[in-house]
Amino acid sequence: MGISHSTARWVAPLSFAIDFAAQQYGMLSSPNMKDVHDANLSFWSPQPYFIAGFFFPQQLFQLAWLYRLYKLDPSKSAKDKEEAQIMVDFVPYYAVGNICIATWMVFWNASALKTANVFVLINSLTQLYYIFGRLPRMNTRSTSSVLTHIVSKTFAGIGVLDFLHNGSVAYFNHQGPNTVVKVLTGVGFGALASCSDWIFGGCLVYDLVALAVGQRGIGETGWSNLLGIFAVGTAGIVTAKNWVWHPYVKEDLAAGYEAAPAEDTV
Repeated sequence: MGISHSTARWVAPLSFAIDFAAQQYGMLSSPNMKDVHDANLSFWSPQPYFIAGFFFPQQLFQLAWLYRLYKLDPSKSAKDKEEAQIMVDFVPYYAVGNICIATWMVFWNASALKTANVFVLINSLTQLYYIFGRLPRMNTRSTSSVLTHIVSKTFAGIGVLDFLHNGSVAYFNHQGPNTVVKVLTGVGFGALASCSDWIFGGCLVYDLVALAVGQRGIGETGWSNLLGIFAVGTAGIVTAKNWVWHPYVKEDLAAGYEAAPAEDTV
């Protein structure tokens, strides 16, 4: 799934622009995304303004990441080549995510919730695969590594909330939580927290707070309280895990970077 830096420099910003345009459509159309949200509530419906509050700073980090991706010149030095490759590796997953979110918006605003959910699933699973299956540990001495971790893990973090929210309204619209839902929520977030760093773990806690506030707003006070307990428990697991095992490294970049023999570029 590898691409060249020259390709990545236009694929990444193009996908960002498509997603950004779709978000404007979602906010300005009638019905808008919040109208659809308010008409379709379930046991994993968050407070919608938490999602907006998350995306604004996250998009600023995306812009910083895109700017660095564009400005880096891999031919300048071995260090710059490695810095660029760290970012280029994420670009295909980043682009898939942006296209999926943009497509989701079209179907969401049309209230085609089951179709919209397909694109949420693709995005969420893609981002989770990247951060757990492909992304190396953050190197705090590499700006490219730090920015890529922030962007990819916040993408995955909000992807978890999207997965829960869209799945619940697509298949369990206007239903409250049963025991199975409560157990799956606690176990699922606990399991993810146990293998999360501070960034993704912080997103998980944010997701639970968004759910707790959202459920309280629709009258599910008991469920909201339990979600708040899950948020505290998740924060505790993330804190304990990262105190015991430091998730980041401090390493000078290698003298040079060589692509793996099987690495294909386009």
